[in-house]
Amino acid sequence: MTVSNNQLRKMKSASRLFAVQALFQMEAAGQTVESVVEEFETFRFGEIFEDWEMQEGEPDVFRNLIDGAVENQAKIDQMTDRALVAKWPLGRIDPTLRALFRAAGSEFIAAETPPKVVIVEFVQVAEAFFPEGKEPKFVNAVLDHMAREARPDAF
Repeated sequence: MTVSNNQLRKMKSASRLFAVQALFQMEAAGQTVESVVEEFETFRFGEIFEDWEMQEGEPDVFRNLIDGAVENQAKIDQMTDRALVAKWPLGRIDPTLRALFRAAGSEFIAAETPPKVVIVEFVQVAEAFFPEGKEPKFVNAVLDHMAREARPDAF
């Protein structure tokens, strides 16, 4: 099956959203990396509901985000803590945002995607989870700080 560049971009975007969901699920339910990756790749990618269909994910992007977030969690959490104000340590942050910062941090560390693209993509993920809130602006500010720390050469 040949995939157009536009379709591949959509699949990568969906993989970022799925990675945030999977990281959240791992933390909330105590699931292993293996079980959550299998669940998402088997059931969640392209899942069909009554009135809409989920986008297919890109398995390599999804796995790389999850693996990178797990392998580098301490480093990513420290980066996130430095980006947050002192009154809001990572432990006080909404678990969805914590998962988002870990997935984005994984992508910053991998250094394969320009930081500005990573920021835009994850702000859009925040908008999907918090369509009415201030969280997307908060995410933008925190990710900008994290990106400048992880990839100072890119700015």
